[in-house]
Amino acid sequence: MRRHLLRLQSLAKKSLKAGAVVVVGVLVYHKLNGNTRGNVLHASWTTNYEPNVKWNSNWDRREPESLVRPLKSSKESRVKDHQEKIENQTPTASRHLILIRHGQYFDNANVDKERFLTSLGRTQAELTGERLKELNLPYTSLVSSTMTRAMETANIIHKSLPHLEHTKDDNLREGAPIPPEPPLGSWKPEQKQFFQDGARIESAFRKYFHRASPEQTEDSYEIIVCHANVIRYFVCRALQFPPEGWLRLSLAHGSITYVAIRPSGRVTVRALGDHGFMPVQKISFS
Repeated sequence: MRRHLLRLQSLAKKSLKAGAVVVVGVLVYHKLNGNTRGNVLHASWTTNYEPNVKWNSNWDRREPESLVRPLKSSKESRVKDHQEKIENQTPTASRHLILIRHGQYFDNANVDKERFLTSLGRTQAELTGERLKELNLPYTSLVSSTMTRAMETANIIHKSLPHLEHTKDDNLREGAPIPPEPPLGSWKPEQKQFFQDGARIESAFRKYFHRASPEQTEDSYEIIVCHANVIRYFVCRALQFPPEGWLRLSLAHGSITYVAIRPSGRVTVRALGDHGFMPVQKISFS
């Protein structure tokens, strides 16, 4: 292995002498003390042979094996029965969550009922509704926060998707989900706000983010109209990233964030704050 490393170093030096800019990623194979499982691969920029954070496959507490009593007998009939129970708890459909941030609104008002959409915000909501219609997905539901700007945005989107019933959920209201890291000096909610809002927003996450039930036979496509802080926290939690990093993400008004949850519990983000369907002059963030 040392011979290979020396060879790579020699090639890099020759390339640099020739005036080229070279990025050399050295992949090192490490033999596990005679372990028959083989070699472990890691990159040159780390000495860590294990993932920093391993994926928790039972993050939503719906892993089929966790829903069935452990097998205590090795009898063939018991094993077969146990396997059938696991299969009965195994989902076959995927859940697709389309998270929409509300349009631009009058944020200098003192009470929520006066924080309605600006003219630009209403246009953004119309463009988002048209985009959702163009995507032509088999949407199954439309739910929004109970805050004025979110309800107004959802009402405008509903005009493009009139077949959906518009329901409301108070837990989707904007708030301070968890103290951000790094802190933002200009934004310092009271500590009690994190305790109050954090529990509520986490409750909303657990309500909407989970794999499908075994009874669900077809994929579902749910539109959720809410707020930037809520969506950013949801994404971090769904991907099992440190939730304190939610403030590092930025979402445009009327943007689309698309999260898919597979039957296996795997989570993928197909779009994060997508606003490419809006003309440049219609894009805003605050």
